[in-house]
Amino acid sequence: MRWQIGDVRITRIAEGQIDLPSQMLFPASDAGELAAMDWLKPHFLNADGTLTLSIHALLIETPALRIVVDTCMGNDKPREYSGNLLSTDFLDRFRASGVSPDMVDVVLCTHLHSDHVGWNTMWTGDRWVPTFPNARYLFGAKEYAYWKDNPQTDDDRALFADSLLPIVEADLADFVACNHCLCPEVSLLPTPGHTPGHVSVMIESQGQRAMITGDATHHPCQWTRTEWASLVDVDVAGSTATRKHLCEQFADEPVLVIGTHYPAPTAGHVVRDASGFRFVA
Repeated sequence: MRWQIGDVRITRIAEGQIDLPSQMLFPASDAGELAAMDWLKPHFLNADGTLTLSIHALLIETPALRIVVDTCMGNDKPREYSGNLLSTDFLDRFRASGVSPDMVDVVLCTHLHSDHVGWNTMWTGDRWVPTFPNARYLFGAKEYAYWKDNPQTDDDRALFADSLLPIVEADLADFVACNHCLCPEVSLLPTPGHTPGHVSVMIESQGQRAMITGDATHHPCQWTRTEWASLVDVDVAGSTATRKHLCEQFADEPVLVIGTHYPAPTAGHVVRDASGFRFVA
């Protein structure tokens, strides 16, 4: 899947997807309310009431830079909760976009959960090496400091060792502010709550705009029910406030919203309706 925003091209590169009961992801969600959101069907709500989440990276090509936003789960990595020792053809899919890993200039992680940092590195020989060897890897300074000092699970400790430290030790990491500007077309938008230093990504070119959500929203239903926080949101009140602010900021505006976990068609617009807000794919 590919979108054009002025002079900027954005390509979705899928690693996989998963179907989940809504309450496994959003404990406060209600099956009846979901079923009443007819606009979720057929792309975002399955017939059995489960939600489909996609795991994908987004490749941004500006006139000057090739930027990868979030790097999925990765292969060969021990993960108790989010996919253990995967073996996917993600890199083949990535190359099929027309860009090889060594052509990437920047890797940006919206936050440091395991499904957003996995392909930062790959297992080669007897060690983890940077998958994108010529890129600068941008980590939020606040985000990195938080997870370095506050690992909460074995997965947190594992991803730090296999997906973050090898980048730091290779001297490829830059620690940036939550409002960092990568280039004239691409900048970060602070969207805390899911994690303390979580960011979304703004793309602007030739009068056109797009936003990559990161995990500020996991699923389109959260535009209608902003209070349906993810089970893994660090700050539920904060993530809810962020979603409410995004609704007010982007509803009925010509901004293409690209969901980091939204399955195909993945992108659309936030609009106001009689009940509040909804997502139109």
